[in-house]
Amino acid sequence: MLQDIEPYLACPHCAQALTRHERSLRCPAGHSFDLAKQGYVSLLAGDAHTGTGDTAEMVAARADFLAAGHYRPIADALADAATALVDAAPSADGAGSDSTGGMGGPDGLVADLGAGTGHYLAHVLDALPGRVGAALDISKFALRRAAKAHPRIGAVVCDAWRPLPLRDASAELMLNVFAPRNGPEIRRVLRPGGTLLLVSPTAGHLRELVDALGLLSVDEDKQRRIDEKLGPYLTPVEQRSVDFTLRLGAQDVRTVVGMGPSAWHTDADRLEAALAALPEPVEVTASVTVAAYRRPL
Repeated sequence: MLQDIEPYLACPHCAQALTRHERSLRCPAGHSFDLAKQGYVSLLAGDAHTGTGDTAEMVAARADFLAAGHYRPIADALADAATALVDAAPSADGAGSDSTGGMGGPDGLVADLGAGTGHYLAHVLDALPGRVGAALDISKFALRRAAKAHPRIGAVVCDAWRPLPLRDASAELMLNVFAPRNGPEIRRVLRPGGTLLLVSPTAGHLRELVDALGLLSVDEDKQRRIDEKLGPYLTPVEQRSVDFTLRLGAQDVRTVVGMGPSAWHTDADRLEAALAALPEPVEVTASVTVAAYRRPL
């Protein structure tokens, strides 16, 4: 719930702490933010806009596709990586979650930048009892779902390219799954020694659909470019490939097209004509990289 992450939130105008006053959050400078009845709060600055956020249709498509379990191997890989980080951290009675900002101890914040419906964050929280999660996204349609995705998730509307409404060194773990990456802000929000788990598609991801339907493709150098952009702020730790085969019916294909960036660039009539030429079900390659980056101590 939103109240679980309130101690970690910061005013987007002045970066001071926020406290609850009935149905709003306020900072000492007097900035106030109303709580939406759907369970999220918008911490966008006044001149920000949500035009780049996922539409209600895109969010519904993503929710349906993820609920069907098609990307379960990705969620499992994230949860496994998060659990391994916790298990490898110093214990709470040693040099755990004190001045080093390590992942020892039962409590801590997991922040998901570009959380969408909260699907992956919820899966990670299931694997990390005691942690709370901040679902950060610019789409209010997505966050209406994220606010209900897990009892320990608080949902916050914000812009990934502006200062994030979280306090300095407040998160022990951050997630970023098929979403924009703001290196300076990720470093600021992570505790020293904290980790970013980042999921990005490879050039082989959905390649059968890319070829057959003319969808947006992923270039071969994507991971190198990600490493270069994050390099000044975070240290690469490890990465692993997650590859599996999907068997999708026509409606599943429509859904996976509608939930991603190709939704902005695909003509509906041309899509239907191309779909008619596909076998059903069609076998499709899912291929992503799960990479870990650490904020230096």
